[in-house]
Amino acid sequence: MANFFRYLIRLAYRSGASGLLVVGMLDSSFLVLPFGNDFLLMALSANHHTRVPLYVLMATAGSLLGVLVTVRLSRKGRDVLHKKVKRRRLAYVEKQVKQHAGWALVLASLMPPPFPFTPFVAAAGALNVPWRKLLLSVGAGRLLRFTIEGVLAVHYGRWILSQANSPALHYFAVAMIVIAVVGSAWSIYTWVRH
Repeated sequence: MANFFRYLIRLAYRSGASGLLVVGMLDSSFLVLPFGNDFLLMALSANHHTRVPLYVLMATAGSLLGVLVTVRLSRKGRDVLHKKVKRRRLAYVEKQVKQHAGWALVLASLMPPPFPFTPFVAAAGALNVPWRKLLLSVGAGRLLRFTIEGVLAVHYGRWILSQANSPALHYFAVAMIVIAVVGSAWSIYTWVRH
């Protein structure tokens, strides 16, 4: 199984910017790919310094596409909220979320894994945060985060690449793959169950 995921990671790496788009979309949807997009962005940026702006934009675009999927699904789950929460309380929570969602989403977008980003997006979708606010907030946060990662990869790229073949990184990658499979299965199970 680990060989299959290594193959997928290599395929995404060989795909370059389009690989970042796909991995970014999967990472920001209901699938769990801890560090996948970040490591891919850093590895590509470390090897191809002149393409960093393209990589940052594609990773951000992929993340926004994943957010669209998550929000679309979570807005359908809004009916569940109406059944389980009193209308007055839900109206108060919606008002608070709409007022403060922008900053919460920017901060959630900046946080590195394993911070749970998807629940923030799902909650914003279920509580009907306007599309424009949601996409601008997430886009700004992801753009800043990926830019920082790309710049760090340019400056520390040789060291990052030298660590790529270390046994510790291989064990870490296998552990992350296991977490990704279990997390994704659990995420899909909870979405289907509701």
